[in-house]
Amino acid sequence: MKKYLLSIVLTVFAILLVACGGGENEANQENNAGNEEEAKVLKVGATTVPHAEILEEAKPLLAEKGIDLEIEEFSDYPIINPALAEGDLDANYFQHVPYLDNAIKENGFKLENVGSIHIEPFGIYSKEYKTLEELPEGAKIIMSNNVAEMGRVLALLQEKGLITLDSEVEKINATKDDIIENPKNLEIVDSVAPEMLASAFENNEGDAVIINGNYALAAGLNPAEDAVALEAGEDNPYANIIVVRSEDKDNEEIKTLVEVLKSQEIKEFINTKYPGSVLPVNE
Repeated sequence: MKKYLLSIVLTVFAILLVACGGGENEANQENNAGNEEEAKVLKVGATTVPHAEILEEAKPLLAEKGIDLEIEEFSDYPIINPALAEGDLDANYFQHVPYLDNAIKENGFKLENVGSIHIEPFGIYSKEYKTLEELPEGAKIIMSNNVAEMGRVLALLQEKGLITLDSEVEKINATKDDIIENPKNLEIVDSVAPEMLASAFENNEGDAVIINGNYALAAGLNPAEDAVALEAGEDNPYANIIVVRSEDKDNEEIKTLVEVLKSQEIKEFINTKYPGSVLPVNE
C-alpha cells in the first residue's frame, strides 16, 4: 500500500513539473513575442548614394532605440514620393524642399518635411578645362532638366561669375529667361535628365556639365576634388530632407529617425566618408 501511495505521489509531482515547465515556456514565448512586437519597423525609401549609405550607418543606432529600419533603394526620383503617398513607405530621404514643393504642387501629395539632414553641393565638371576662366566664348554648359533645380543651377552660375540674373526674381524660381547678362554667350542646355548628367560628362558632350552631388558620387566622382567649381554650402536652401505623410509627422519613430540622422555620430560619418562632397546640416 505504501509503495502504491508513493507511486501516486511521484506521478502527480511529475505531472505538476511538466505543467509548470509548459507554463513557463509559454510565458517565455509570450515575452519573446512581446519583445519582438516592441521593435517598430520603419520603412524608408532612399536613393543609393549617399542617402541609403547614411541610413545604413544609422540602422544600428535606431535598433538601440527599438526601431527596425528597412531601407528601400530607388534609382528614379519621380516614383519615390508616390510610393510614400500611397503608403508603401513610412518616409523618404532623397530630395530637397524645392523638389518637394514642386511635387506637392503638381500632384497634390499630403507630404511634409520633418528635418534637414545634409547638403550635396552641385559641381561644375569639365574634361577640357581646369578653371571656369578657361571656358571659351560660346561654351556649351549642360544642366539638369529638373524644373525644381533650374534656379539652383543658374544661381550657381551667377555665384561663379558666369551670368547675372534679374535681381527682382527670387533665385530659387529663376529660369534661363531671367538671365540679364551672359558675357561669354554661354550656350546653356537644360534638356538632360539628372541621372544622365554624369554620362554626359564622361562622354564629353559639353564644355562643362553641372552634376547633382549624389549622381556625381554614384558615378565615382569626388565633387570636392574633381569639380572645377563647387556650390557653396552655407545658407544653402537645398538641404536634403526626411519627408513623411502629413498624418505621420508627429510619430515618435519618425522623430527618433530624424534625431539619429542629426546625431554627432552620423555627422562624423558623413564628414569622414564624403569630405567636402556631402555636408551635414548644423542646426
